[in-house]
Amino acid sequence: MNKINDKNRVKSGTIASLVGIIANLFLALSKILVGAIFGMISLLADGLNNLTDCGSSVISTISFRLSAKPADKEHPYGHERIEYICSLAVAFIILLVAFETIKESIEKIISPTPITFSYWIIGVLILSFALKFALFFYYRAVANKINSSVLKATSIDSLSDCVSTGVVLISFLISKFTNYNVDSYAGILVSIFIAFSAVNILKDIFSTLIGKAPEQTVISQLKEKILSYPDVLGVHDLWVYSYGPNMFFASVHVEVDANVDVLISHELVDQIEKEVFESTGILLTGHLDPIVTDDIRVNTLREQTLKILEQIDTRFSIHDFRMVFGENRTNVLFDVAIPYDCALSKEQIKNTLEQKISEIDPKYCLIVTVEQCI
Repeated sequence: MNKINDKNRVKSGTIASLVGIIANLFLALSKILVGAIFGMISLLADGLNNLTDCGSSVISTISFRLSAKPADKEHPYGHERIEYICSLAVAFIILLVAFETIKESIEKIISPTPITFSYWIIGVLILSFALKFALFFYYRAVANKINSSVLKATSIDSLSDCVSTGVVLISFLISKFTNYNVDSYAGILVSIFIAFSAVNILKDIFSTLIGKAPEQTVISQLKEKILSYPDVLGVHDLWVYSYGPNMFFASVHVEVDANVDVLISHELVDQIEKEVFESTGILLTGHLDPIVTDDIRVNTLREQTLKILEQIDTRFSIHDFRMVFGENRTNVLFDVAIPYDCALSKEQIKNTLEQKISEIDPKYCLIVTVEQCI
């Protein structure tokens, strides 16, 4: 992943938001005007939805400005999480419009009003569908470019609007050719689509605020970058923490040869931290982990242990492997990293390892820690 310049991010996000304001304001005024003239509740609902989209774009513009504020004493990790708060505001506004539209649609079912056929209605709906579809692709492209949660939410909402507009158009044509007024029912259906998109946005943002795991590509690229250094023997306990769409911190244990001078190894870790930040924007903290590489007994048992783990689950890995030799017993100490979706319990894994390693040598006393990792 590459860090985007803050100024470029604000500029791209602001332009996208302004495009949304202009497009949605035009659609909202067109639909509300035509819907009011011809008494079409579902078109009015769709117009009100576009009006909230306009408000959402205003919130997006504000969020880009506020989230770009530099870190200060009260907020040492910056202000980028403001964008998540703004995304929540967008979702709640959408939910409110959906609720109000459902209420009005039910009232129209109880007291229906006739709809006047007009090609103006068809024209407005077709234009809206085409424009919203274009906005979906535009928002998605910019959101992926600058890693913006608020624009991702807006792109999903634009796609939902396409579905809503399609439902309104179909209901209008049904009313025209069957003489059966389904406009109010279409209004309810449109509102459900609107609410559904808002709920999806809320779920995604809540998950992010709780502490959603980073994308696997971020972890893989970071591991690949660290392992590209010849003197790095392995990495483990890699954790990535997000403080906003463009602010990441990470910590990792870097395995190096224990025989190499500690100052040289420390310099290597410093170099890794510096170059990772320059290439990805991630503020990395590396922990030096010296491992023994020239003891045949340790190396042999490590390889045997790895083969045992591969038989259990190929995704398992080990680190901090060491042996303490004694006359009557030898302590074998290491950590096993397992994925979160592993079906086996930690105790089952420990018991299997103890059984298999004792078969290699009964003197081996296993002291193992099983930990979950991303």
